[in-house]
Amino acid sequence: MSIKVKINNIAEQLIHKLETKTATIGVVGLGYVGLPLAVEKAKAGYNVIGFDVQEEKVQKVNKGENYIGDVIPADLEALVDSGRLSATADYSFIKEVDALAICVPTPLDVYKQPNMQYVESSAKAIAKNFTPGTLVVLESTTYPGTTEELIKPILEETGMVCGEDFFLAYSPERVDPGNKDFNTKNTPKVVGGMTPTCTKVAATMYRSVLDGDVHEVSSPAVAEMEKLLENTFRNINIALANEMAILCNKMGIDVWEVIDAAATKPYGFMPFYPGPGLGGHCIPIDPWYLTWKAREYNYHTKLIETAGEINDSMPDFVVQRCMEILNKHGKALKGSNILVLGVAYKKDIDDYRESPVLPILSRLTNFGVEWRVADPYVKEFRLNGETYRTKELKVELIKQADLIIITTNHSGFDYDMISENSAVILDTRNTELSCFDQNVYYKL
Repeated sequence: MSIKVKINNIAEQLIHKLETKTATIGVVGLGYVGLPLAVEKAKAGYNVIGFDVQEEKVQKVNKGENYIGDVIPADLEALVDSGRLSATADYSFIKEVDALAICVPTPLDVYKQPNMQYVESSAKAIAKNFTPGTLVVLESTTYPGTTEELIKPILEETGMVCGEDFFLAYSPERVDPGNKDFNTKNTPKVVGGMTPTCTKVAATMYRSVLDGDVHEVSSPAVAEMEKLLENTFRNINIALANEMAILCNKMGIDVWEVIDAAATKPYGFMPFYPGPGLGGHCIPIDPWYLTWKAREYNYHTKLIETAGEINDSMPDFVVQRCMEILNKHGKALKGSNILVLGVAYKKDIDDYRESPVLPILSRLTNFGVEWRVADPYVKEFRLNGETYRTKELKVELIKQADLIIITTNHSGFDYDMISENSAVILDTRNTELSCFDQNVYYKL
């Protein structure tokens, strides 16, 4: 979809620079979203400057050292060596760019309310340094109204007018770490500008970079809301699968077999699967932006909040299952030795942000459990202010454990070795181990 609109000379000049790849592109925030985006823009032929307040990331980029799983190290190194991509912590270099993407974190605070300090500080840094004719696109996931209510006023404090002197849009990131089929390059993009001209300019930039379709919508608020709908949809359906898992456990029914059977229906059903809880920076977080914003309109998102409560309760259910299983084998949870396989929030990635394994470990600690974690992708992790090193998965480590919990089904684990040497296994991911003896192998 492309919106036809009459544009001014400033917009025409920027569109020409974008189409001819003579524009310099800036990316604010070089994390899981920002660095892959910066790499793709540089690969498309633009000169790209990455901005980040963390000097360590800046230095790594400038050395061509990759730290994000979805970036091919050789690509990053080649782009840095060619001069196409560089990084800096000096935001005064914003004056040199023609277009900017803001890809900074938008976490929740302890009350599950949006913490917008990173977005706000980025907008202020841009306002202090950007020049007329610049495009600014917010990509960070946030609540509907952020672009118009927070970013636009900050940028217009310069005296420049949005849609005339500069261009502002929202285009939600759709990064799925570890996805082998869809990445930054080929995933369709949604773009909504503050004005039709803003949309046109932003869409031009993304079409010059991405292979996926660029879908234009009427406003930033529509684009902001659609991103929340995407992840709230998944959150609610995962909550249903988790609740089914709890009920099926009580009834002695294999929930995984139930889901597989339901998935044979060719219409009206989409399979979602239970697990130890939700992780990552999207699905556990995004719906709470919506519940927070809804209160402004005197509306309570009951279904969304209930789904969040169910998913948040899954670590407790996992610990309860540990207690039941160990008790069945004549052992107490307190003082037991438990080996946890995986701290990353999903398979074959090194990202443990919001991982449900962290609250599981905290609860096991409170019960006096001696636990260890093995994860081939995560070498160390932070929990309750302390840093822990993961272990290499060896036979001796497995044999020492009273219980193995498979919390992340990494393909790098030797499941035959795990099956052959484990005393008891709790599988929260339906890994389908070879030891189907129900006396030693339990599913969620």
